[in-house]
Amino acid sequence: MIAINNVSKSFGHVQAVKNVSVEFLPGKIYGLLGRNGAGKSTLLNLITNRLFADAGEITVDGLPVLENDQALGKIYLMGDKNYYADSMKLKNALFWASQFYPNFDMENAKFLAKEFGLDLNKKVKQLSTGMGSMFRLTVALSSGAPYVFLDEPVLGLDAVHRDLFYKLFLEQFGQKPSCYIISTHLIEEVAGVMEEVVIIKDGEILLQQPTEELLSAGCTLTGPAALVDEFTRGKEIIGQDSLGGMKSVYIMGQIERSALPQGIEVSSLNLQQLFVQLTKE
Repeated sequence: MIAINNVSKSFGHVQAVKNVSVEFLPGKIYGLLGRNGAGKSTLLNLITNRLFADAGEITVDGLPVLENDQALGKIYLMGDKNYYADSMKLKNALFWASQFYPNFDMENAKFLAKEFGLDLNKKVKQLSTGMGSMFRLTVALSSGAPYVFLDEPVLGLDAVHRDLFYKLFLEQFGQKPSCYIISTHLIEEVAGVMEEVVIIKDGEILLQQPTEELLSAGCTLTGPAALVDEFTRGKEIIGQDSLGGMKSVYIMGQIERSALPQGIEVSSLNLQQLFVQLTKE
């Protein structure tokens, strides 16, 4: 597993990661969620040694990551940039990727490139934002690394290609269940993919919980504002929205439908609603 123990990182007077401890286990899909500036990318860069922690320790399968090629070779981080020369053809970039990752699956890379509609004879500089994301996904999903981090994996992808990515991703995971950590702002889209949610706020881990367990821990009540206020008095409210005379209240805990007064509807929490309510200032 990847074990992060009491890790902190500051940039000048800004403490981006504050005494974080969290573990990522093999064969699971995690969602790393947080608002802009919450510390998601900083944490991923610390794990992959692109940044150095001010305090704490990070290990991969018991090996410290600090300048340790054996540990870092187990991780692949897909970010928002292509680190290949602009003049390099995609097929050559795949070749060089295979030189750095001994378990790189070239046949799978060619399959994914075909599914995404990538021309491997094109040069890196010819890729649009969306095509660049698809190429980076092709490399990441073919890396053979036991731990794969996808930082904003669908950046620039249209709805059709995003749907294709999720389909191919789940197929790949079914065949080779590496540990995947997905960091994204498109929370509702990935909610059905993530097995476990890690929410980071202001550089600290707010919660880590299985997705299904988290969403079943609360519900949404909607109805006339006065009626909803009366019914939810004394309950654990994590947030609320109003529109005209109607109100939606997000609560932790379950409600017996038979106890609901007429005019109030109950529905499940969705992950995006829960995230918004938990991370509001």
